[in-house]
Amino acid sequence: MRAWEVEAIRSKAMYTQFLNVPDMSAGVYRLPAGGTDPQQPHSEDELYYVVSGRGAIIVGGEERAVGPGSLVFVPEQVPHRFTDIAEDLVILVVFGPAEYARREGA
Repeated sequence: MRAWEVEAIRSKAMYTQFLNVPDMSAGVYRLPAGGTDPQQPHSEDELYYVVSGRGAIIVGGEERAVGPGSLVFVPEQVPHRFTDIAEDLVILVVFGPAEYARREGA
């Protein structure tokens, strides 16, 4: 068994990966209030779970508010980003398959 506490995963990095197996990877993404999300589309499907904070997310031109407990699925290659970050966001991110697994040469 491997187990983690999201709040214990601390890093100066915006994204900290804590799991990477062939079919899935996961990490914690942190965005400060008023910050900018620099994401580009990924080659893997993604699931976001907002642990804490408030803001909005745009996925393929569709926008919705997010807060604690929000779950958002983003299909591979679809443009997306968090916006209007009113409170520091802490987001659990799960990629399927593992992040960069579909990238050429991986």
